[in-house]
Amino acid sequence: MKYTRLTKEQLEELHPEFINFLATQSIDKIEWDEIKKNKPKVAEEELDIFSDLVWEGVLTKVTFLENISDQEMHLFHLTDKEMKLIAVKVLNPEIDLTTKVGFDWFKKNWQSDFVDYMTASKAYTDDPNKDKFELIKQGAIITKGELYQWFDKVIG
Repeated sequence: MKYTRLTKEQLEELHPEFINFLATQSIDKIEWDEIKKNKPKVAEEELDIFSDLVWEGVLTKVTFLENISDQEMHLFHLTDKEMKLIAVKVLNPEIDLTTKVGFDWFKKNWQSDFVDYMTASKAYTDDPNKDKFELIKQGAIITKGELYQWFDKVIG
């Protein structure tokens, strides 16, 4: 398995797609129920293959990721050639960016001496989707990139 198995909730959301996936392998409901009952290892393998296909599709399309912790923001723009990063660090230990109060403080004080910025870019390895997945495993979430784009304009 290249990525990680989808959660039960994700698999339930993608139930119609999973049925189509099984159908492409000429597996109908009766046969699937039999596989689950009598060949649980094969059923697990099918779930893993389907999960990897879903992840591959999602990762190919993702353009922006954000990882926001109490004192830092890591905003990623995933271009065709490289991963671009805008890192924001709040130097005021009383501010927690994950709270509304902390983020409101940041919006008012983003130009103060209590906020540091850094930009960087990094080429992908030979597997860009795996690189993106590693960022997600570290806590990044897929976004539309509003924060990244805003920062790119004001500090770029």
